[in-house]
Amino acid sequence: MERTEAEWNMQYNQQKMAQLVKREPELSTRLTQIMKEHELERAFALKALYHAEVKDSGRFMKPYQEL
Repeated sequence: MERTEAEWNMQYNQQKMAQLVKREPELSTRLTQIMKEHELERAFALKALYHAEVKDSGRFMKPYQEL
């Protein structure tokens, strides 16, 4: 089964997620909270943030796709 362009754009990419966090102060604050609350390293917290705020029509899906 081949993936569509939209599906490729929605695959998790740590660099894209880090760029998005730099652009969006709200995400930066949320990332810090996730790291503290769950005692996660930045890389794991970025992935958690992606699943919470970007994937599956999340609030930041469009800005993520635009990167």
